Amino acid sequence: MVSTLNDLTLALSEGRSTSVELTEAALARAQDAAGEGARVFTKLYAESALAQARASDTLRAAGIVRSAVEGLPISIKDLFDIEGETTMAGSVAREGEPVADENAEVVQRLIAAGAVIIGRTNMTEFAYSGLGINPHYGTPLNPYDRATGRIPGGSSSGAAVSVADGMAVAGIGSDTGGSVRIPAALCGLTGFKPSAWRVSMKGVLPLSANLDSIGPIAASVRCCAELDAILSGDGGPVPQPLPVRGLRLAIPTKLALDAMDKHVSDTFAAAVQRLQDAGALVDRIEIPEFAELAAINSKGGFTAAEAWAWHRDLIARAGKRYDPRVVSRIMRGQDMTAADYLDLLDAREAWVAAVDHRIAGYDALIMPTTPIVAPAVADLQASDDAYYAANGLILRNPTLINFLDGCALSLPCHAPGSAPVGLMIAGSNGADRRILGIGLAVEDLYAGR
Repeated sequence: MVSTLNDLTLALSEGRSTSVELTEAALARAQDAAGEGARVFTKLYAESALAQARASDTLRAAGIVRSAVEGLPISIKDLFDIEGETTMAGSVAREGEPVADENAEVVQRLIAAGAVIIGRTNMTEFAYSGLGINPHYGTPLNPYDRATGRIPGGSSSGAAVSVADGMAVAGIGSDTGGSVRIPAALCGLTGFKPSAWRVSMKGVLPLSANLDSIGPIAASVRCCAELDAILSGDGGPVPQPLPVRGLRLAIPTKLALDAMDKHVSDTFAAAVQRLQDAGALVDRIEIPEFAELAAINSKGGFTAAEAWAWHRDLIARAGKRYDPRVVSRIMRGQDMTAADYLDLLDAREAWVAAVDHRIAGYDALIMPTTPIVAPAVADLQASDDAYYAANGLILRNPTLINFLDGCALSLPCHAPGSAPVGLMIAGSNGADRRILGIGLAVEDLYAGR
């Protein structure tokens, strides 16, 4: 059972634990040779984490509690700047590149809130895949069915496994096409992708300036809401659960329900039934624009264009050190013209307006986060065709919300002990607090089971 922020904060406030004890336990799991820690973290901050924990315990003893993450071990994805270090982003191609002058703004917000930064987490190289496979640092295995060895999901792979295996209370990741929600869904956790403007990208190595967003992976929607408030600097109170009865929820029938495996299909159907039994009004609606997105992005989309612009000099210097499955996708961007890019901007504007119009009367969209459960790492490593097919399928639904410039939660909806399945609850740009409020209510439904 993964601990929530509230569980551990209560233990700290009641004197049943200390930040130092929590940090030592997290570090012990991360350093256990029999565990996933060597593949989860690209760097551990054992010494500074314990120093932060001691400082937190001293402040708590004096009655000072800075936030909901005071004294709690938090992991950060390996694309956030740390002062004095080169941000590697799950690659080896950046070895020898300049070090960061200061911490990324999100890292600084966490430190100011009293979080204990436990380490940098592994990821798909340069965040360019939804699978989480990394040939440089290894691939952390999904907590479900370790005997088979399933993918953790990506690109925030280490972030999710750090939480699932108790090496951190929460992991902070990025989401350009699902990179928070996918690993959360496949690992049985909760992930939140905010509206992109909500959290600062300052000091974060980019993938796509038009699509990147920063969000948490944790044990619950409540954890994610608390973390979002810290990451965004939102001065308002954390959202409260919205009544499920009377919620208007829409299931997009176009594309989002295609190619589901039986377990995901059955689990999603049960989730919909649970919502209807609780009084939610659920409609199935056509959003034909969803099926148009592949054609809009056929030349590589924002990700290829913007990644190529950022990487072209590094590829010229160190292209042979990239994961071939990553660099080949980045290099699609070199064939895009300025006219192609401007056409893409115009197409997105029209697409967003059309989708927003179709969903305007609903409180949220709901769909499976991914249409399949986590496949085996070995199957995808052995075949480029299998790798690219799985990557496209797993990214498909989350990417719809990134292109919409919207916000979305993924929360677990599977039966205990079965393969993890994520329920995605999504809305348009700026609907973050409403989506979190709906997520809190759905989470309460599952807590009652």
